[in-house]
Amino acid sequence: MPAYDFRCVECSTVCEITRASRDDSPVPCPECGGITKQVFHPVGVHFKGSGFHNTDNRPKPPAESAAPACPTGGCAGCPAAE
Repeated sequence: MPAYDFRCVECSTVCEITRASRDDSPVPCPECGGITKQVFHPVGVHFKGSGFHNTDNRPKPPAESAAPACPTGGCAGCPAAE
């Protein structure tokens, strides 16, 4: 079972309680018996390695320039010119 940190609202004591993650029952403060609130800690994320920057921030390749369609149909290879 995981351990969670709880802080007392009345005396600010921090205690670590091991309990099931689905257990919603209130946890009394071990020092004064007051109401406690669960303390949440941020999780640090570290991206290590050489591939993260190269694959995520790579410049986009130039777009293929498509030949503009001939509006009059007079260019070579155009079915309208035949």
